[in-house]
Amino acid sequence: MKTYNLAFKYRIYPNEAQANTINATFGCTRLVYNRFLAQRKELYKTEKKSVTYNTQAKELPLLKLELPFLKEVDSIALQQSLKNLETAYKNFFQKRIAFPKFKSKRSTRKSYNTVSTSNNIRVEGNFLKLPKLGLVKIKLHRQIPQNYVIKSATISQEPNGAYYVSLLTEFEKDIKEVPSDNNIVGLDFAMSELFVSSDNQRADYPRFFRKLEAKLVKAQRELSRKVKFSQNWYKAKLKVAKIHNLIKNSRKDFLHKLSHELITKYNAIILEDLNMKAMSGALNFDKSVADNGWGMFCTMLQYKSMLLGKQVIKIDKWFPSSKTCSFCGAIKTELPLSTRVYKCDECNNEIDRDLNASINIREVGRSLLAY
Repeated sequence: MKTYNLAFKYRIYPNEAQANTINATFGCTRLVYNRFLAQRKELYKTEKKSVTYNTQAKELPLLKLELPFLKEVDSIALQQSLKNLETAYKNFFQKRIAFPKFKSKRSTRKSYNTVSTSNNIRVEGNFLKLPKLGLVKIKLHRQIPQNYVIKSATISQEPNGAYYVSLLTEFEKDIKEVPSDNNIVGLDFAMSELFVSSDNQRADYPRFFRKLEAKLVKAQRELSRKVKFSQNWYKAKLKVAKIHNLIKNSRKDFLHKLSHELITKYNAIILEDLNMKAMSGALNFDKSVADNGWGMFCTMLQYKSMLLGKQVIKIDKWFPSSKTCSFCGAIKTELPLSTRVYKCDECNNEIDRDLNASINIREVGRSLLAY
């Protein structure tokens, strides 16, 4: 039996008092983060010394004496804010991210994290019990299995004003690997269709951003004409946020259903390990790449396959999948993006460019599978 983690995200509907407490916790966790980040920067600037999480955690009670309103919010959330700062520093020194920045009050990203202790986070019917909030109404569209233990909760607010909670669970499961046999598919990334499979299945991605782009541009233009921080400005900003939220939710819904379909149908899925950020910058396809959500789609495939004992394999991004003939193995030296039909100079094989690439991806991945 192995231990796994899985998060469940739900919409919550706090009453006025609960919403005020949540907003106050956002502010208090931000204050703690900024205060101790400033302390770290000042100490290094003046004495060239660093300070650890344990040292700053001991100073947190003193800060509560200085600022009594910090006692009114979840104490664990304040401790988690300090841990987030420590994580940010570690990631910076390991060259994963840039140097930690101060959190802004006007940021659209508002959240705080709290840890489950003594069953203080639990689902009770149509309500969720949370520290300092009590029972909060929740839209439980998906039940959490009984053997899943809630470890922590992240409460967040979207730019459109909606509140959400992400419950991180832990569970033990003996996942038996499913034999791949010949039930294998290769997926070749396609800018407009998301992917073309080696079985010639095309995702036919609806391009949600492109569909609502004109409406979004209009709303953003209206926002730019308002006096900043006026009542009309906030109304226009909410309108923009709602359009973004519609695009995001539509995309996630489509990708969840599509990834579930593929994982259910195949025992192994082969992909290319693509650098989407570099690709979008080099080819000036930023909007199209961001619209189809390929990275999110790959993540969904990976964690869903893991839970079912199936495999998702990524092959080397430098493998010439498009330039290689899937029939005889000959490799072309040049193949412009505008050429959509692959014509082999050796065996005269003609095949759709993306279909040819997906077949090659499948065959390379087949040799990497763990049987």
